[in-house]
Amino acid sequence: MSWTSASMPGLAGTTAIVTGANTGIGKPTALELARHGAHVIVAARDPAKGAAAVAEIRRAAPGAQVGYGRLDLADLASVREFAAGVERLDLLVNNAGVGMIPRRETRDGFEEQFGTNHLGHFALTGLLLPLLLAAPAARVVTVASDAHSAGSIDFDDLGMRRGYGRMKAYARSKLANMLFALELQRRAERAGARLISVATHPGMTATGIFGTGLVKPVANLLMKRPERGAVSSLYAATSPDVRGGEYIGPTLKRLTPSAAARSEELARRLWEVSAELTGVRFEELALS
Repeated sequence: MSWTSASMPGLAGTTAIVTGANTGIGKPTALELARHGAHVIVAARDPAKGAAAVAEIRRAAPGAQVGYGRLDLADLASVREFAAGVERLDLLVNNAGVGMIPRRETRDGFEEQFGTNHLGHFALTGLLLPLLLAAPAARVVTVASDAHSAGSIDFDDLGMRRGYGRMKAYARSKLANMLFALELQRRAERAGARLISVATHPGMTATGIFGTGLVKPVANLLMKRPERGAVSSLYAATSPDVRGGEYIGPTLKRLTPSAAARSEELARRLWEVSAELTGVRFEELALS
């Protein structure tokens, strides 16, 4: 497909949040949304890096409506504080993530990759849901990965205290992202909500998720630049051809999620557990 960011429609009058928009594919995602007229909130943990990203976007797109909001997805109190400050919302891009890190825990005691990549975004989406449902055509884009196909969820060991592995934990968090995106779409449809939920796979992109040391220069050499990795997110966020429940890959083809990701039973259980862990219930989409 020849679609590029130049194909994006005008977004004047809309408000978008991009998590992790200070770096990686989040920054070009935020830039292009702002360049096309959206009011963009750069949601990031570090105020200095967030402010730098806002300044960079303004230099690249003079007149852009862009601001910063502090958001630490590894801290549910921060998620609640951030969400409370949002007044309207049309588009939420759940982009931020951590990966391939040693085992550690979030402020709330969750294994960090699962807690940040999934639970933080689950809570954020639920807290912002009333604003999304008030929008005329809201979208939630969740950045997943084909790594989800290697993931599995042991509900008896969500802390991964037995047999932790960096890639194993990352794959689990990406499976959770997929399950969430697809279940959100199912619940929105059942509720008759004007909201669509889409998952994306950016492809192998050189981003901060690869950390430092030897891995980072190799990643930068062999993988695509973040600007190219952002294309699937931008397409999912803005193209009129996108349908809820799709999984859009780096060449904008519709990909087939793994069998586990398509399991409605697994998705329901993860949703219920996530609601219990975060205290965010998505009452507007509750199943009868």
